[in-house]
Amino acid sequence: MVVFIIRRILLMVPVLVGSSILAFVLIDSSSDPVAQQVFELQQGGEEVPQSTIDAIEARLYYDRSMPERYWLWLTGSDDLVVWDNEGETNGDIGVLQGEWGPSTEGSSVDVGEEISERFWITLRLVLAATIASIGIAILTGVLSAVRQYSKLDYSLTFIGFLALAMPTFWFAQLLKEAAIQLNKGLNTGIFKTYGEGSTGFRGTPWEVFVDSLPFLILPTVALALTGYAAMSRYQRASMLEVLNSDYVRLARAKGVRNRTVMRRHALRTALIPIATFAPISLAGAMGGVIVIERIFGWDGLGGYSYDAIIHGDTFAMMAYLLISGIVVLIGVLVSDLLYGVLDPRIRYE
Repeated sequence: MVVFIIRRILLMVPVLVGSSILAFVLIDSSSDPVAQQVFELQQGGEEVPQSTIDAIEARLYYDRSMPERYWLWLTGSDDLVVWDNEGETNGDIGVLQGEWGPSTEGSSVDVGEEISERFWITLRLVLAATIASIGIAILTGVLSAVRQYSKLDYSLTFIGFLALAMPTFWFAQLLKEAAIQLNKGLNTGIFKTYGEGSTGFRGTPWEVFVDSLPFLILPTVALALTGYAAMSRYQRASMLEVLNSDYVRLARAKGVRNRTVMRRHALRTALIPIATFAPISLAGAMGGVIVIERIFGWDGLGGYSYDAIIHGDTFAMMAYLLISGIVVLIGVLVSDLLYGVLDPRIRYE
């Protein structure tokens, strides 16, 4: 098991490097933070001197080629390659050195510090939404399969397809507005519709959890909707296939109680497709959190990445994508390990 985990972690390295190269090329080709900053400076009606433009390019490392910028972003060093434009860094770039690069918002903004503060806010929402979507999907999928072609099955199928058809941002806004009107109607503030907490993460872990729970409910429901709908269909199909298998029929023919057959034989095997789909749901949650955080006023990675996109902040966007990639790869690793728990025929040697 340990050897398997180490081998998978080592395989993550080239995957992360390859995906970071692709992301950097796409981001760098689609945005020009230097031109955007020059345009903002020109709004005052005065011509921006070339010295100011050169200073902006030097601070953002846009006085260098794209390959050099990527190498600097990754390593923070010029020592391994001789470039045409030789120069020293400002000490604010190099992921392997713990520096995420300069921000277009100014030298006073530390991308690494912003990421570290916002990461746990977003991770809490993403994990809550993923766990909720998986749990609800398993429950509804199993019920639909056990009560196949019943009114319950048709009702759950209709709800699932309705959830798939609804855009996440639309449902989140609708959910927020409904909570606001319900608070007004009941003259209470039970549903928190803006922000991630009122204590600012001050106090004991239990106090922080209790304080943030009301703020977590609505974003979690909105973010978990699409993931639940897709996984419930997979769970239903998998459960039906297992229930019609020979070993389940044999167990029932031998007089094993139906509850025991369902819990110890059918459900365990039927959960394998969900273990495969879970990392995909995690990736979807990392993508959907951008919209959800904007709607509910969360100050997490999603809102930060949205602002980075608006301002063409290359290194901030790269930080978000790299963190998202690491989270998804860890989810894939956990999914692979769950195979050995769910299927006794699988052994990691």
